[in-house]
Amino acid sequence: MKFKYICLLAFSIGLISCNDDDRILPEETILPELTSGSVDFSNYVAIGASFTAGFTDGGLFIASQENSFPNILSKEFTKVGGGNFVQPLMSDNTGGILVGGNIARSYRLTFNSETATPQPLNTFLTELGAPVPTITTEAGINIGSDFNNFGIPGAKSFHLIAPGYAGFNPYYARIASAPAATVLGDAMAKNPTFFTLSEVGGNDVLGNALSGGESDMMASNYDPITPVGNFDNALNQLIDGLTSNGAKGVITNVPNITDLPHFTTVPFKPLSPLNPAFGPQIPTLNTIFGALNGIFDAIDPSRRIEFSETEASPVVIFDETLVNISAQIKGALNNSLTFPAFVQSFGLPEAAAPLVANLLGDAYGQSRQATEDDLLVLPSSAIIGTLNQSSLQNLIAAGLPPQLAGQFSAEGITLPLEDKWVLIPSEQDEIRVATDAYNVIIKSITDTNDNIALVDLNNILGELTSTGINFDSFNLNTDLVTGGAVSLDGFHLTARGYALMANKFLEAIDDKFGTNFIVSGNVAKANDYPTNYSPLLQ
Repeated sequence: MKFKYICLLAFSIGLISCNDDDRILPEETILPELTSGSVDFSNYVAIGASFTAGFTDGGLFIASQENSFPNILSKEFTKVGGGNFVQPLMSDNTGGILVGGNIARSYRLTFNSETATPQPLNTFLTELGAPVPTITTEAGINIGSDFNNFGIPGAKSFHLIAPGYAGFNPYYARIASAPAATVLGDAMAKNPTFFTLSEVGGNDVLGNALSGGESDMMASNYDPITPVGNFDNALNQLIDGLTSNGAKGVITNVPNITDLPHFTTVPFKPLSPLNPAFGPQIPTLNTIFGALNGIFDAIDPSRRIEFSETEASPVVIFDETLVNISAQIKGALNNSLTFPAFVQSFGLPEAAAPLVANLLGDAYGQSRQATEDDLLVLPSSAIIGTLNQSSLQNLIAAGLPPQLAGQFSAEGITLPLEDKWVLIPSEQDEIRVATDAYNVIIKSITDTNDNIALVDLNNILGELTSTGINFDSFNLNTDLVTGGAVSLDGFHLTARGYALMANKFLEAIDDKFGTNFIVSGNVAKANDYPTNYSPLLQ
């Protein structure tokens, strides 16, 4: 009997346990039905620059366009009456584009795991012994303008309203309705019911930043910041045009682009004494700069140049904001009683002292070592420490032996890095002031127009940079290669980054227009979008 009661008790406990389990099992979450709020998504048009186009890894190609944030958005819009979203797809996945049969933009970047660096696709495949696909997308072929995506890589605010812009931008040349057409005009010809106007103002400062803040109007890479008044005029024309038929839309503000890895990846102190090509040269280099440091100490001690034998040292840069002391350097060296002996220590005759004094004066009149406040652009990583051929030939022509001319032509070491490789603090300030002014104008528009929502790209980039942003099971940040948000070129997004951006648009649309994309679960999923494209993608 006792055994019987024990069995019954065990059975009862089992039943109770099962009942308890039933009670604590979570019920299946029932999401609300998706609603369109006050928006007509039937004819969505996207207008903007490279982000809108889907540019990534230094190129525009079919796969990247298919993962553009407007195309991602359009998939959600179709669930609430959105129509077909047509993109001007490139002809291949090379990332390049031709103008008159010549390469105007070369191959996209891919990741070389052996060197742990981004590398042009054609170089990567050639080194593997693999066939290199041909760039087939031709800018000169007008393929019409019956598209919904008018993302034009490289376009500044005023370019979008400029007649004839197709003659200057191969990406717009492909789709412009006529040689004298405007991007805004072609977009309005679609009679949009809803639009996104993204990253307008980004290229207005980005071009200048990519050039290292180049201020020489004669320089080939000169790209000035768009004046605030010009930006204001262009943006208001764009908004007036896009809303003229009653369409609603979303615009973005301008992020602080100097937070992007294109400007934060290369350290200001990259010269390691452990580098066999640099370390053994440090005593000689310090001897050379020792002849100058006494002059720098007397005029401006912040210009001293000295390399450490125990830790990494900063590169030497040209700083246009420094007073040019070339004349003082030349005078001091030519009047020095010890300088001729210094020159002779390099195997030169005493008579060469005036020549060397003048060369040093010309080279270091506005130079200093970089500080943590300077930003080196990403391409500088491939330049630092290399031999500048122009400097080499000029010094040989001036009378220096080839070996000595080479010693004085090492980029960032004996030859100050040019302005195009560095954003000094004053140049960063100019970019920041313009960006802030653009954003004031953008906010005033969204604050006073019930038909315009705002996506705060500035804040989003700040989050990505500081803490990262959780996206499903991933934490995306702006670290180059490993962060997941920014592509291999250091300033465009990955496909997963564009998916995150699309969700931020959906949040803004929900907040402004009463849709419920987020709470209804109609959003992009991180796992559906890659962070890197295969080099074998054809």
